[in-house]
Amino acid sequence: MSMRSRLRSAISRAARAIDSGNTEQAAAAYRDAQPVIDSMAGKGIIRPNKAARHKSRLNKRLKALSAE
Repeated sequence: MSMRSRLRSAISRAARAIDSGNTEQAAAAYRDAQPVIDSMAGKGIIRPNKAARHKSRLNKRLKALSAE
């Protein structure tokens, strides 16, 4: 259960950083979340498509923040 919690925490940290509006902090949080998401997909905690979906949605929000 701790691995799923680690995954959710990484995703929420990245989402909070993006919501804060600080582009550098958001980019760093996204870079930290990516390997966590990938490793959980590799371990079978989540499906590969779900991992791709999370990364895609976070990246989309990050790019929208950078474009402002």
